Parts: sequence; structure tokens; C-alpha cells
Amino acid sequence: MSILQFKAVSKTFSSVTEHIQVLDAIDLSIAPGDFVAIMGPSGSGKSTLLGIAAGLDQPTQGKVILDGIDLSIANEKALAELRRDRIGFVFQNFQLLPGFTALENVALPLFLKSEHSETQILEKAREYLRKVGMEHRQSHFPRQLSGGEEQRIAIARSFVNEPRILFADEPTANLDSKNSQIVLELLETKNKESRTTLVLVTHDPDVAKRATRIIQIKDGKILPEFEEKKKEIKPNSKRTKR
Repeated sequence: MSILQFKAVSKTFSSVTEHIQVLDAIDLSIAPGDFVAIMGPSGSGKSTLLGIAAGLDQPTQGKVILDGIDLSIANEKALAELRRDRIGFVFQNFQLLPGFTALENVALPLFLKSEHSETQILEKAREYLRKVGMEHRQSHFPRQLSGGEEQRIAIARSFVNEPRILFADEPTANLDSKNSQIVLELLETKNKESRTTLVLVTHDPDVAKRATRIIQIKDGKILPEFEEKKKEIKPNSKRTKR
């Protein structure tokens, strides 16, 4: 059983003078609850793969099935509902709306669903701000926040709809080591406690080691010898409370 499948997926970008193949006949299957790290050098196709997996881009060839929906034949309305109801996405550059407060940014996906009252929506948004330790910043605008605070708020926004699958594109790339650890622990907790499938693109081996499965991509192809199937992650017995 898979929550995400790639079947012979290729992606080519074309211009007047050349054709650039970014993904080359990718076959990939990810099970519900997996924590998958995708690694590869710059230009290898890893971010393109992530965008296609989330329905933000379309392959040139092949088929992508996400949570039972064939993205290649789904119309824009179905894709919008899928992204709204079942997918979370954490961007490298946070993508918070500058004219909205932290609370409003987190609440936005719930307002788009329009199933609850404003009071219910704002209370749930506050709940997720509490979970990422940012409730005290709920009235602040993005320009008033540090990069680590922005990313934690972006994670709260991605969690608020309780997605079945969460995509993260270099979520720690712009953060210092302390905030990187906070962000990774938030993502890991969501994966373990809620069994939310986590697919994360990173260039950092230390980040990838936290995953239960590592996939390396090079020149648009997955390298089978780098794929680690369901490795067991042991608790860090040396971690101490402060």
C-alpha cells in the first residue's frame, strides 16, 4: 500500500535551443507514515520531484498517484481540494503572507475550507501556534520575526489542516543550528505521533540521517544503491533534559 507512487515519471524543460531533462523515468513508492529524505546535488531534480509529488507541477511523461488520486488526470478543482485537505508544504523561504499576522497566516488554510466559524478557526490556529512555541508571536507580522520564528509559523500553517502527507523543501537551509534542530524535531514529532507521511528534500546528511528512508537522486535518476529501506531509528539515550 502506497500513499505516493511515481510511475515512469519524466520532466523536461524546453526552450528554443535545448531540451533539459530534469527527471528521467522515475519509479518510486512511499508508504503511509514513512519519513523519506531525498538528497542530491544542486540541479539533480530533487525539488522538481517534490513539486510534482505535491501536485504543484506536472510531469512531461508518466503518472503520479497521491493518496489514491491520479494527479495526471485530476482537474484543477480536484488538485486544489487535494492540496487544501490532505497536503502540507513547508518551503525553504517560509512563504508567509507579509500583510497577515502569524495567527492569520496559520488560520488561512482553515478559512479556505469554510467549514467552521471564525472563532473555531482562530482557536485551532492558536492551538498549532502553541505546539510550535509561537503563541506569544500571534499578533506579529513576518517582518517582525526571525527566520527561525517564521519557519516555525510556516510549519504550524502546514500542520493546521492535519494533512496525510507533508512535503518540506530544504526546511532548515536558512536557519542556524539551534532553530534547525527545533524545526526538525517538530517535523519528526508530527511524523511519529500522527503518522503523517513526511517527504523532505535536503542537501544535509545530518538532516537525512533522521529519516527512516533515504533516497539519493542524480542527473534526474534515483540511485538504487543509496536507498535505505525502513532503517530503525534508535532513541538518543544521551539526550538530557534541561
